[in-house]
Amino acid sequence: MITQKQLDIFDEKIRAANSIFLFAHKNPDGDAICSVLAMARLIELNYDKEVTCVYDGNIPDNLDDVPLRKRFRFFEKIEEDTRVDVAIVMDMDCRVTHNIGGAARFMERASDVIEIDHHQNEDKDCCALCIDDDTAAATAEIVYELMKRAGWQADFVVWRLLMTAIITDTGCFKYVKNGNVLRIAADLVDAGVDIQRTISGLNNKPRKTIVTEAASVGKTEFYFKNRLALAIIDNHQYKNIDGRGETVLNLLGQMHGVEYIVLLKEQKPDQIGVSLRGRGRPVNTVAVALGGGGHEFAAGAVMHDSLENVKKKVLDLFGKEVRKKC
Repeated sequence: MITQKQLDIFDEKIRAANSIFLFAHKNPDGDAICSVLAMARLIELNYDKEVTCVYDGNIPDNLDDVPLRKRFRFFEKIEEDTRVDVAIVMDMDCRVTHNIGGAARFMERASDVIEIDHHQNEDKDCCALCIDDDTAAATAEIVYELMKRAGWQADFVVWRLLMTAIITDTGCFKYVKNGNVLRIAADLVDAGVDIQRTISGLNNKPRKTIVTEAASVGKTEFYFKNRLALAIIDNHQYKNIDGRGETVLNLLGQMHGVEYIVLLKEQKPDQIGVSLRGRGRPVNTVAVALGGGGHEFAAGAVMHDSLENVKKKVLDLFGKEVRKKC
């Protein structure tokens, strides 16, 4: 529940700021991107202030057509000495300072940091205001509640962005935690947002991405009596995907008998992105043990080690999980 005190602090900081930066986590997903863009639009509509949206890493190709996508700027394309009064960091998955990537250089010089997330922030000391709700299915859900509580004006661009964020982070509503996000989605539909068109717009990956992901699925390894499926995208193949590999995770999640899905992405030599999914089996504890975090059934981490070492550690941790369930 967003409090009046939180609303007052947010309002005070935004009104006093001349330069506002909004940040998503490194390699942002649909919720991070669309929540940031929706918040940027809301600030412009209700405070008449321009904002700068910043990211590090890769943005998924299937989000190229979301409204205001071109507003997002890669951090290295922003002047180094640019002033920042307020930094709003969104969907950082527990660790603001750890997950923002190279864009942290701008956040660190901000007079005030505001954090909005559907995970509990472990870096509260660096923030003037934290609006966290780990019962929310997506950060977009919190943006919607903030907008309603504050009585802000919105438009169809905001509605579309919020729906896209919710659809991507809930896996088309598969990972909802309670009915609230469904009620919000119903409100957005009543406002004119077309769910089928939104989902269809997300199915537009380049051919090279689909071919690379399909090849990875074809080489999947199975462990613990086929209960765990593990796929790998090496450094040579990594340039062909959008940084996430969702098709691999979705396909493996449809296999009979598979309870845990692991995708290892060799982003650089000795830097491995780990994506985890569970079919009714929690994976967030394994992600935390790897130095990451996320949702109960969809989580991940980035590890600085060789592919083989990361693979061994992941299998060791899941071996313990499997034995607990026996």
